[in-house]
Amino acid sequence: MKIIMLGAGQVGATLAENLASEDNDITVVDTDAERLRNLQDRLDIRTVTGMASLPNILAQAGAEDADLLIAVTSSDEVNMAACQVAYTLFRTPTKIARIRSPQYTQHSEKLFTPEAVPVDVLISPEQLVTNYIQRLIETPGALQVLDFAGGKLQLVAVRAYHGGPLVGQELRFLKQHMPSVHTRVAAIFRKDRPIIPEGSTVIEADDEVFFIAGRTDIRAVMSELRSKERSYKRIIIAGGGNIGYRLALGLESRYSVKLLERNEARCQWLSEHLNHAVVLRGDASDQDLLLDENVEDTDIFLALTNDDEANIMASMLAKRLGSRKVMTLINNSAYVDLVQGGEIDVAISPSQTTIGSLLTHVRRGDIVNVHSLRRGAAEAIEAIAHGDKRSSRVVGRAIEDIDLPEGCTIGAIVRNEEVLIARDDLVIESDDHVILFLIDKRRISDVERLFQVGLTFF
Repeated sequence: MKIIMLGAGQVGATLAENLASEDNDITVVDTDAERLRNLQDRLDIRTVTGMASLPNILAQAGAEDADLLIAVTSSDEVNMAACQVAYTLFRTPTKIARIRSPQYTQHSEKLFTPEAVPVDVLISPEQLVTNYIQRLIETPGALQVLDFAGGKLQLVAVRAYHGGPLVGQELRFLKQHMPSVHTRVAAIFRKDRPIIPEGSTVIEADDEVFFIAGRTDIRAVMSELRSKERSYKRIIIAGGGNIGYRLALGLESRYSVKLLERNEARCQWLSEHLNHAVVLRGDASDQDLLLDENVEDTDIFLALTNDDEANIMASMLAKRLGSRKVMTLINNSAYVDLVQGGEIDVAISPSQTTIGSLLTHVRRGDIVNVHSLRRGAAEAIEAIAHGDKRSSRVVGRAIEDIDLPEGCTIGAIVRNEEVLIARDDLVIESDDHVILFLIDKRRISDVERLFQVGLTFF
């Protein structure tokens, strides 16, 4: 696939890294020549220096025969203009744009159409990150919570702790511990090394365990891997930007929320637009302020400013002062693995959260969901099976008879409204939503081919 990427920031660079390893023809456009040089030194891509919305720059990038344009510059206006130019002058088939301002997104149905601003897929990073954090808050103890099949099914990552009922036991005993719960362990990461789980696999303390289950069964499975955590009630959010505001708005009716913001004008705006959350002017790294606001009684402290270092320092201070959990927004993906698991319980990477939504529209076959696991080390994919046994490599076949690529497993199937946890003799039917896990991303093209209906197969 020939793809033009506009913007070489954190999201653009991470996405280019993901796609360049999958046999795509990638061209990245940015105004920062040095940033492009650094990217080209690491990846097999083309680069063009210039303003991404200009016709001559898009022509240099190869827009006349591009399959896909992904506009993820830091400017909403540049992203929109680039999509308009690509549509009008080059008839680029698919255009994806990152739009951050809610002033645009709240009018998306009227604004982003072929007759107005021709954006085929709208990505709002702030809303994606907000939804991601809300799922973490609603699932105490989880490191990652991902939705599939419209939320009927969830993939949850937890760290196994000493004393958990399943720690030290083989996975085959999972069913004995929870006879009425349908679940499957999809992947295990042990000291950053992926393990494909089998019946004889023994869960060890500190393993990062990814399991899949129906939404109503998630809590029961988590209690087998770690001590059960009580629900969260009291939340402090540091940073009143777009993410902090959206999160406070989504939580304030169900939780006790305090929002810290340094800027006086922004504080005034927040207080006018929030109904129940308490808005406080101040610095999240002010120890006296945190103590005055009873940080020691807080269930979750969330550092959500645009400054990684400020977020890390505020989170470490909150944890040392007694906050039960801290979650930290980290824009620099290189920091994420360094800080998570110590005093910071969960490090959140906006670029990795956004990447999944973008990859969904890049994958071949009928792929409706893609989620990055372990900061991009692996992927969870939701694909829809089509055809019959003659035209499809999966339909009409039992899971044990499907030629899955190495490092790939099927975790579950959603058939109409029914969730079916994978077992060897389960036969896939047309229109099933199949949830797969892939720990070797070099095999992604093999997974895509499985779900492409084409020639006759015997």
